[in-house]
Amino acid sequence: MNNLQSQDLTLHINNKIAELEPHLIAIRRDIHSFPELGFDTVRTAEIVRSELEKMGYQPKTGVGRTGVQLDISGGATGPTLLLRADMDALPMQEQTGLSYASQIAGKMHACGHDLHTATLLGVAATLKDLTPQLKGNVRLIFQPAEETAESGAAAMIADGAADGIDLAITLHNKPELQAGRIALTRGASTASSDEFDVTVKGVSTHAARPHMGRDPIIAAVGLITQLQTIISREADPADSAVLTIGHIEGGSTHNIIPDSCIFQGTVRARSAERRNQIEAAFRRICTGFAQAMDVEISLNYQRGVPPLINDEHLIDQVEGILSQHFGERIEATPKSSFGAEDFSYFTERVPGCQIEFGSAIDGRHDHLHNSDYQPDEACIKVGAIALSRIAVDLLS
Repeated sequence: MNNLQSQDLTLHINNKIAELEPHLIAIRRDIHSFPELGFDTVRTAEIVRSELEKMGYQPKTGVGRTGVQLDISGGATGPTLLLRADMDALPMQEQTGLSYASQIAGKMHACGHDLHTATLLGVAATLKDLTPQLKGNVRLIFQPAEETAESGAAAMIADGAADGIDLAITLHNKPELQAGRIALTRGASTASSDEFDVTVKGVSTHAARPHMGRDPIIAAVGLITQLQTIISREADPADSAVLTIGHIEGGSTHNIIPDSCIFQGTVRARSAERRNQIEAAFRRICTGFAQAMDVEISLNYQRGVPPLINDEHLIDQVEGILSQHFGERIEATPKSSFGAEDFSYFTERVPGCQIEFGSAIDGRHDHLHNSDYQPDEACIKVGAIALSRIAVDLLS
């Protein structure tokens, strides 16, 4: 196909996705009926592979165990843009009662990754006709294990999915936003997510003779209180963070001061600087508190995903591209989410961003990770149009 002018390109992409929409919805519903968790996205990956091969592509499978990768070469040399969709579901029982509801007990696509997968397949089909006018390459990846502690993004990167890329973009449906709308974020889209396990060791004794032991519960409670001051007194309120204790356990009965007490939790921050500062303060306080309370404190501090920071220049470009295509101003705004997203492993490496597509059904008040989550499937069309146009314009 010869290079299309902007108005013709808009019409071409819109018409192509409109033609594909019923099939993309059917794919989404098929995936929704048979959700898979973590790296076990075997059936979903097979659907993706089959659909891409029907389009005339030769995708690479088994990337990051069960991920699928497709490299699309443009008509001229240029940068490589990576577009990602996640494929995995959640370990929860669906309660929607829909005709295509999950047929697998205890598993549900309650975060919309089935929507994302169908959307990116729509992009693949649309770009098939437009590759001659791309000055660069597009890499599509269909990723497993976004919802698990072990990251599918990290696994795909280890298998080369990030090699040679220059830009990276992902999408996510947003049930708080009207279907057909698009949201862009300046700064951090999501936060880092780190976990800690703290063990406080004291000396056990009878409850009536506390002076003969060293109470790990008292020490743990004091330590927890002191750790919270990292957020309230050491972190800049304008660069906020969250430190949460999710589990505490110590002792076995009423009248014994135990030998040890453990507690676990998470730390979330929206900048690399704040993340580093909190970890350093956490370690410092544990060391000092052990000496102050005459107990032993052992800390296992595990770093998870980093914050997803949207590249300012790329967001400016995406703003302009989408505003022109849809004929209305789409403006990026700051956001305060402390959720986590492992696409940040890509945006640590290259400029990248996350785009959100409205998926709200009129009259409903859905939210992600809910057993009755029912998104508007119109978001598939909007997402596919937006990502296709972004790819063409960024590589023109």
